[in-house]
Amino acid sequence: MEDFKEKLPIIIAVIIVIALAVGAYYFLVVHKEVYYAQIDNTKIEEISATDDMKYEYTLTAYSKKGKEKEVQFKTSRELREGAYLELDVMQMRGVVNWREVQTEDLPDGVKTAMNIK
Repeated sequence: MEDFKEKLPIIIAVIIVIALAVGAYYFLVVHKEVYYAQIDNTKIEEISATDDMKYEYTLTAYSKKGKEKEVQFKTSRELREGAYLELDVMQMRGVVNWREVQTEDLPDGVKTAMNIK
């Protein structure tokens, strides 16, 4: 029994380290939030003539509830002016994926934040 009492702090420390590692993995690799933005080609910067990702956008994006966030992402081409995008945003990596969506696909909170009727 004394042996177990001596090892208990080590067991607890190992459990805490594992829990922290799982939490970090979730927030850095798995967890993503969805934001929506409208393309404004005045907010584009040409960053490379030789790289695959030639342009970088800096846009205001909104969560489903209308929470505002500035996002940056790179593309290989200029996107269609005025198009609405659904963006997958990760805490540490930023925008990891985007796709164009129609106005009717935007959540109500986004439409309110963007003043879309």
